[in-house]
Amino acid sequence: MLVSVVKKLVRSVGVLLVVSFATFVLMYGNGPGIARGVLGTRASEADVRAEVVRLGLDKPLLVQYGDWLKGVVTGNLGDSFFTGQSVTSALSSRVPVTLTLIVLSLLLTAVASVLLGVAAAVRGGWIDRVVQFLSVLGAAVPAFIIAIGLVFAFAVSVRLLPATGYVSPDQSVSGWLKSVTLPVIALLIGSIANAAAQFRGAVLDTLSQDFVRTLRARGIPESRVVFRHVLRNAAGPGLTALSLQTLGLIGGAVIIEQVFALPGLGDLSNTSAQKGDVPLVMGCVLVTIVVVLVVNLLGDLVTAAVNPKARTR
Repeated sequence: MLVSVVKKLVRSVGVLLVVSFATFVLMYGNGPGIARGVLGTRASEADVRAEVVRLGLDKPLLVQYGDWLKGVVTGNLGDSFFTGQSVTSALSSRVPVTLTLIVLSLLLTAVASVLLGVAAAVRGGWIDRVVQFLSVLGAAVPAFIIAIGLVFAFAVSVRLLPATGYVSPDQSVSGWLKSVTLPVIALLIGSIANAAAQFRGAVLDTLSQDFVRTLRARGIPESRVVFRHVLRNAAGPGLTALSLQTLGLIGGAVIIEQVFALPGLGDLSNTSAQKGDVPLVMGCVLVTIVVVLVVNLLGDLVTAAVNPKARTR
């Protein structure tokens, strides 16, 4: 188990280095273009060259990446090219908002998808039809359409929940719950539909295995067969699909934060990319990579804990 965890950690660090380096090359590959974007189109060539030197963009890319990587280790991600604000400071105020949406959505997706997937596979009938319909609906309808519909239904028509804005839990727990309810629901609909369909398929495949028929022939209660044996063996594909939902949730959060005017990572990455604020964009990319890798690692660890067969991978 420990060897498997170490291998996964090394693999995660490798992925982090490769993806961050590729992104860094794409973002910092054109030093003069970055400097002109900071100074404006009317800047002279001499001013652009001076800005390139001031920002350190005249160094080889490997040297620049090495300096950036040292900053990552020490917690210094540089400063914004436009505002001069520390990237670490900007992220510290935005990341908690996005993490709130992602963590709540993942936890609720995990619980609901397991219950719906198992019920659809074991019970069948209308539950199975509903899960299949929701999986098609979740894949077909974009998250922002769902978000807009929720705003009209619960914020405009009924005025039960706020349409925009974010309240910190430090200020008001009830206000915080109200401000994140609609965004989380908008993310949940598609996420639950996809994950539940994956759990349903994994449970159905496991139910057709010979060992399940043997357990039933021995007179073991059906509930024990399903929750102690079938679910443990079906956990691998289901949890893998659930961990992959993280990337979809992050992408969905970018849109959802725009709809609900939430001051999160999606809003920051969008505005930074539009302005060409490279350090902030790299900071957002770094946080996104780390979140995805951590969730995937936790998914592998949970799978190994539930299903011993997965520990040898």
